Amino acid sequence: MKNITSLLIVSILLTSCVSQKKFQELEILQQNTKNNLNSASVQLNTCKDEKEAALNSLSALKDQVKFLKDNNQDLISNLGNLTTLSQKGAENLEKSLESMKEKDVRIQKMQDAVTRKDSVTLALVTSLKGVLGNLSDDDIEVNVEKGVVYISISDKLLFSSGSYMITKRAKEVLGKVAEVVNNRPELEFMVEGHTDNVPIKTESILDNWDLSVKRATAVVRILQNDFNVSPERMTASGRSSYVPLFDNNNDSNRAKNRRTRIVVLPKLDQFYDLIEKGMESAQ
Repeated sequence: MKNITSLLIVSILLTSCVSQKKFQELEILQQNTKNNLNSASVQLNTCKDEKEAALNSLSALKDQVKFLKDNNQDLISNLGNLTTLSQKGAENLEKSLESMKEKDVRIQKMQDAVTRKDSVTLALVTSLKGVLGNLSDDDIEVNVEKGVVYISISDKLLFSSGSYMITKRAKEVLGKVAEVVNNRPELEFMVEGHTDNVPIKTESILDNWDLSVKRATAVVRILQNDFNVSPERMTASGRSSYVPLFDNNNDSNRAKNRRTRIVVLPKLDQFYDLIEKGMESAQ
């Protein structure tokens, strides 16, 4: 991603004369973009680690609750054989029961937060597959990986060979995608351009990096200008040929590697808010 940003700035400098002030503004924009990307990556990795830790903790709490319930049942059974129960023993039993109730509530709140997040993801996938259902799986694919929704659109559907001009048919598809995302204004997403490894250089395209970025930018512009998707919600990026789905050793594989992918970015802060509010209400 760092290389992408650098190439964008170089491309701008090569195609137009800019003032020193404009150049400095672009350098600041580049640094801010790097910082934002680094921050997003750190947050995403932290979320994954904390989610895994939370799930492990959830399992451990369930085991502990079961153990406490079993012990509590034994205590209740034994109470019938006791003629006297000391004040201290009664207090300990009361604390044990209260502790069980609190842990049960916390476990339920954590389960609710995870379930709600999964439900939002499932609803999004269902909506996308609903509006795109009449398209071939070879042209467009919607899937979920580690809680993130991906929409992969083939090169042949969006662009002519070696071009970054959007086709008429592609606008129809992007319109359907825009219909879903416009109904969910809380979502943000990134448009990634991918090419095969065959070098390209024309009057308007410097190389595969340039083509992948121009294609991503073209998709973003269509979503913004033709379908009123808020630009603040979108990021355009190019991956060139460096993230292939298959080895670029034949025409069929190269065609599959030429694609544009829309990555729906998870709202990590919202997920954490759900858990934190659940914990507060359990206290």
